[in-house]
Amino acid sequence: MKLKRIIGIVLIIVILSPLTLVFKSIWSKSGVNQSNLKPALFWQALGDGKVQCQLCPNQCILSPGQRGLCKVRENQDGQLYSLVYGKQVTKQIDPIEKKPLYHFLPGAKAYSFATAGCNLSCLYCQNWDIAQRFPEDLTSRDLTPEQVVDEALKSQSQVIAFTYNEPVVWYEYMNDTAKLAKKAGLKTVMISSGYINKQPLQQLLAYLDAVKIDLKGFSDQYYQEVVGGRLEPVLDTLLTLKDSGTHYEIVTLLVTGKNDSEAEIFKQCSWIKDNLGTDVPLHFSRFHPAYKLTNLPPTPEDKVRKARQICLDLGLKYVYTGNIADDQGSTTFCPDNHQPLIVRKGYFITDNSLDDYGQSQLCPSKIPGVWQ
Repeated sequence: MKLKRIIGIVLIIVILSPLTLVFKSIWSKSGVNQSNLKPALFWQALGDGKVQCQLCPNQCILSPGQRGLCKVRENQDGQLYSLVYGKQVTKQIDPIEKKPLYHFLPGAKAYSFATAGCNLSCLYCQNWDIAQRFPEDLTSRDLTPEQVVDEALKSQSQVIAFTYNEPVVWYEYMNDTAKLAKKAGLKTVMISSGYINKQPLQQLLAYLDAVKIDLKGFSDQYYQEVVGGRLEPVLDTLLTLKDSGTHYEIVTLLVTGKNDSEAEIFKQCSWIKDNLGTDVPLHFSRFHPAYKLTNLPPTPEDKVRKARQICLDLGLKYVYTGNIADDQGSTTFCPDNHQPLIVRKGYFITDNSLDDYGQSQLCPSKIPGVWQ
């Protein structure tokens, strides 16, 4: 009888373990250093100790001890806190072209860093090991915004990039760092999925010089099934960026059989043309199996090139390809006479005829972007 009872207990534990993991992916008790918390911005008290986070469209309602879907914002005693302020989990010095930003300071060095967490749950997440993890499960180093700026200056970087995971979820850390960077003469860029509410975005844009938005697909079904979010808030972000005058570029990762149909690409590029104009730089990137989509093959290279051509035929002027060898798709051409103005090999510039104002003797048009 004792043996049967032990076996029964073990079976119960095994059965419940996956449920526990699912539960933890939404709510979790804090396991981080309680003395190093940062009061969060953009939330409201709901009474009975509950709060609602108003940073992003998830609008998480949290009881004391619960975290948002991002895993890094927690209700403690009726107050919302960031658990990752000053907690850097990775850092690199990258060429700005890696972001990718093609119309922003070509050849610039970007001090690039991240914390933990994300407010989306892409099945193909390339950086899942930090974006889909809890902060207490990662090794981090304490680095204040002042120290970030100091390190960036010492590295001779011209830009600080908030990147790798979703910087929206560490808004406070990014915001404070961007303010100091601006005073120090550094440019700042946010590499984001654009899943953020309008008010926080507008306040942040006062300190950002450029934004790259991952427009992950162009159907709400794709966003719900593959990304864990909704399409409309990202489109709202793009409209806000257009109205703000901040430089921005768009990237779409074409996932095999999921968002790479010609009909969907046509619809996306038509919306961009009608709502954002023909000057916004657009990048189509090739998918490689990762995270929970290792069962899919890489995107055929011809599909990536075809996506670019569809948008060019619609009248978009600056359309690029990524994750493939493609001289045409990595070059910035004059929209009037098709002369090559910036030639890239991988992440490196081999030729650039533009001056600090985006003009060239090879082209009658001024090329939109940030060039100095």
